[in-house]
This record gives sequence, structure tokens and C-alpha cells, in this order.
Amino acid sequence: MLKLFQIIGRKFINFIAEIGEIGIFSARVFRYFPSAVKNRNLVIKQMELVGNKSLPLVLLIGIFTGVISALEATSLFDKFNMMSIAKPFLGSSIATAIFTELAPVLTAIVIAGRIGASMAAEIGTMKVTEQIDALEMMSIDKHRFLAMPRTIATGLMLPVLVLFSYIVGLIGAYFLTLFKFDFSLFAFFESVQRFFKIDEIIIGLLKSSVFGGVTALIGVHVGLKTIGGAEGVGQSTVRAFTISAASILIIDAIFGYFY
Repeated sequence: MLKLFQIIGRKFINFIAEIGEIGIFSARVFRYFPSAVKNRNLVIKQMELVGNKSLPLVLLIGIFTGVISALEATSLFDKFNMMSIAKPFLGSSIATAIFTELAPVLTAIVIAGRIGASMAAEIGTMKVTEQIDALEMMSIDKHRFLAMPRTIATGLMLPVLVLFSYIVGLIGAYFLTLFKFDFSLFAFFESVQRFFKIDEIIIGLLKSSVFGGVTALIGVHVGLKTIGGAEGVGQSTVRAFTISAASILIIDAIFGYFY
């Protein structure tokens, strides 16, 4: 039992140390943000990779996010025979869950798996093949050339992807309530509109932007620490996703506490 606690404690300390290293790395990257306009071609290229090529997957996840949230809400009310009472509020309750929590968090985790891990693999491959050393020999700062464009691009594009997730999520939720409980289009979206708060959208988009920036920073940071050839690249890919997913949930809990 003592060894188990030692292992858990060691893992926790290593995680905190990793977060500290990422914080220092972030400070070095942030100082190059003013040069984003000058290096806009690098940023735009990364925005295309993060946005366009992730959109189909995000739409698929968004639809089923809405369907599952509607299924859980309707099943709960139906279980206690409260559907007739809850019907006027059902659309708004589902929309609130999608806007503030489900769409931002699930989209961010999907992007962490697709984009964050991809960044770690790409930069990790550059590290083990000594391409990073070649950049430094040419006096090209890795924080400006590799980290800054990816961080800004992911931070800007994730809220856009979340907006699409909002739309298809509501559509998926409506069709679930239509087929299962014969909700009319007016009844569902009138409930959404009646209790709609712009703050819910703003908080969700703000969180998603933070999630995106953190995911990119972690992916690049882990990639730059890669050692050990192809095996090391694989391990970095897994580590990038694991740390990103944990960070997303921690940041979401902090947002939830204050908002």
C-alpha cells in the first residue's frame, strides 16, 4: 500500500512539474505574439490545419453531443413522469448544457487528440531528426517559428469550431426530442430563445479559446522534449493528449467555479 501511494505521489509531482515547465515555455511563446502579423502566413497555414481539416469530425461529435444531452435530459424527466411539467424548459436546459459545457469541452478534447497529438508527433519527429538543431543554427527561434503560430491558430480556430458544434448540437437535440416525444420545432426553439443568455455563449467561446491555446502549447512543448527516435515520438504523442485532456478538465472546473 505504501508503494502505491509513493507511485501516485510521484506521478502527481511529475505532473505538477510538467505544468510548471509548460508555464515557463508559455511565457517565452507569449512574447512573440506581437510578431503574429509579420508572420501571418505561418499562422494562416496552421489555422487551415486546425479549422478546415477538423470541421467534419467536430460536426459529427457536435451532432451526437446534442443527441446524447437531449436523451439524458428527456430520460430523466420521463423517469419521474415530469415530462409535461419540464416540456416548456427542456429546450433551454439542453441548450445551456451544450453552450456552457458539453460542446466546448468535448470539442477541445477531440482537438487535443487530433491536433495536439499531431503537433507533438510532428515536432517530436523534427527533434529526433535534428531539424530543431538546424533551425537554431540558422538563428531561427523555435518559440517564434514553431510554437507561436500554432498557439494563436488553435486559440482562434477552436471557438469557430465550437460555434459549428453549437449549431449541429441543437439540431441533433431537436431531432431526438422530435422522434422520441414528438416535440414541435416551435416548442423546442421557443424554449431555447425564451431563456437564452448571451453570457452562456461568451463563456463557452472564451473557455474554448483557452483550451485551444493550452492544447497547442502542450503539444509543442512535449514535442520539443522528445527523445529516443520513433518510440519516443509515439510516447510524446500519448503524453501530449493525456496532459492536454487533463488540463482541459482542470481549466473547465476552474471556469465552472467562478462562472
